[in-house]
Amino acid sequence: MRSLLWLRLFDKRKHSALSCTALTVIVLPRSMLEIEVRVFKQCTSLAKVAIPNCVTRIEDEAFEDCPSLTSFTIPESVASIGRRAFFGCSSLTSISLPSSLKKIGKEVFSGCALTSVAIPGSVVQIGCGAFSDCSLLASVSISNSIPQIADEAFRNCIALTSVTIPDSVLYIGIAAFAGCSALTSVTIPHSVTEIAEFAFSGCSSLTGLTIPDSVTKIGRQAFSGCSSLASLTIPDVADIADDAFPAGAPQTQAKADL
Repeated sequence: MRSLLWLRLFDKRKHSALSCTALTVIVLPRSMLEIEVRVFKQCTSLAKVAIPNCVTRIEDEAFEDCPSLTSFTIPESVASIGRRAFFGCSSLTSISLPSSLKKIGKEVFSGCALTSVAIPGSVVQIGCGAFSDCSLLASVSISNSIPQIADEAFRNCIALTSVTIPDSVLYIGIAAFAGCSALTSVTIPHSVTEIAEFAFSGCSSLTGLTIPDSVTKIGRQAFSGCSSLASLTIPDVADIADDAFPAGAPQTQAKADL
């Protein structure tokens, strides 16, 4: 079977995937409101999917381990993408996220081949590890609607060279950018109050950093392994873990506003 209009082959009781390795094309009907859990998981030849503009949810693991998918357009009706929905889609280089989207689940695009991502302003939640291990991801635009950068959200995105964190963000999570070894520039806004442990650990190309005086806590090893840091400005009111920065990193302490 090389193409499929839509057959209800998924058994929710057994949580089984379609796993049809010969399937190359899927055209889903206009009556469909959601793409179910694991339904196209491990369809290893699947290269093209047409989703109607009535689907509101893509459920957990729906397209996990579909290595032949190269691009995917999510229609404007979709509000949430479930956990690991595109996990391990190792050829997926392009994704179009709609303005209707509110939630991106855990590890949704982990291990994909995405080169750039634009997160729309409608998104209010990005799950842990959502874009982790996207080794070709060089450009990220984060919308000004996200209250936090989740744990491991961009971990090991080794092609990412710069990131601007929007001024809606209050918290940068555990290992959020850990292992982003090409990252040379980070802009942290005055909205951020906490930088968690290992947040930028292993960002070995980061040369300069200014932490605003809004930050009151920096976790352990938050910047460990940032071996190229040549300038560092930190607020004098911050609760800073002893090992937050690499030993010997030059520090300038900013005075708190009175």
